[in-house]
Amino acid sequence: MAALDAARALLREFPVVDGHNDLPWALRKQAGYDLAALDIAGDQHEHLHTDLPRLRAGGVGAQYWSVYVPAEQPEPVAATLEQIDCVRRLLDRYPAELAPALTAADMEAARRDGRIASLMGAEGGHSIANSLGTLRGLYALGVRYMTLTHNSNVDWADSATDAPRTGGLSAFGREVVREMNRLGMLVDLSHVAATTMRDALDAASAPVVFSHSSARAVCDHPRNIPDDVLERLPANGGVAMVTFVPKFVLQAAVDWTAAADENMRAHGLHHLDTSPEAMRIHRAFEERVPRPVATVSTVADHLDHMREAAGIDHLGIGGDYDGTAFTPDGLNDVSGYPNLLAELLERGWSTADLAKLTWQNAVRVLGAAEDVARDLQATRAPSLATIEALDGTTG
Repeated sequence: MAALDAARALLREFPVVDGHNDLPWALRKQAGYDLAALDIAGDQHEHLHTDLPRLRAGGVGAQYWSVYVPAEQPEPVAATLEQIDCVRRLLDRYPAELAPALTAADMEAARRDGRIASLMGAEGGHSIANSLGTLRGLYALGVRYMTLTHNSNVDWADSATDAPRTGGLSAFGREVVREMNRLGMLVDLSHVAATTMRDALDAASAPVVFSHSSARAVCDHPRNIPDDVLERLPANGGVAMVTFVPKFVLQAAVDWTAAADENMRAHGLHHLDTSPEAMRIHRAFEERVPRPVATVSTVADHLDHMREAAGIDHLGIGGDYDGTAFTPDGLNDVSGYPNLLAELLERGWSTADLAKLTWQNAVRVLGAAEDVARDLQATRAPSLATIEALDGTTG
């Protein structure tokens, strides 16, 4: 109890900057963007991890709202614009709680005002449709990071969960990274293949982020970060934001998920099928083989390792709430962050360590990207490169 009280006291001064929350997509799927029908001013929505009372209870002071659309979404650019519109309407609807933020200074101003700084991150390079002009348009609309891929490759970058095609970043992919640096948009390396991580670090002149990824040495999943990449973060200045998704943090959950997916395929179904028949088969499997449960301690194990590999100045938090069906015990929704900090305090983390983890590192990395952008904009014009010219292909 003492550790939990100390965690809550720390969060009042240094609240959590969470790198990734999929509430906008959940609002699309569950309410067709009808914000009155799914009012997050209320508490404990059955099918959401996120609402304003629980953000407050969790000590969240800044949130990157993911403006995600699936790679297979028809007209992905238009759908991404709808996601951006959703975030803007949330800010208009709850101005006393949510503060629009574009810069590190905006984040600090929101903290002083007692509001939750609200930033946006685009999840997947498919959202720019191979267009640097579209990338600049997203930045102009407030997007402050872009994850280079989602679960599938894009024409210019390999994903962690797709068959290798480019071998990392193509020439156009490197140009995307350089243009993001010129803009001041953070390069997000969650979801990308390890080869893409390394290529992006080679190409980047500004700090990178991993908005929601954990340590591959602790849980061997391709969505996680290898140690050699973590070890490069001090030289780059970037931040790795630990995620909570059980199948990325608990090896038993990785193995269980693989077995459950194989069971679906054995019945002639896609592993992501959510039809009634597919769900019946899935539930029967789960009754025979209970799902392994991650805990707060599971996530803390990742942070302990990531601190050893990258150093305390290069860690953050990216829970992936409302982007996952399952969460660890004790981190059931956005109110759970104090439980993680209490666990880390009991493991010997100092309050100075935790202030860096929750607030300071994430604010620093955005500010550093802004500094690099000011220098680059003084010497470099917007890139007019095309994928056809650099890679000779459109996929």
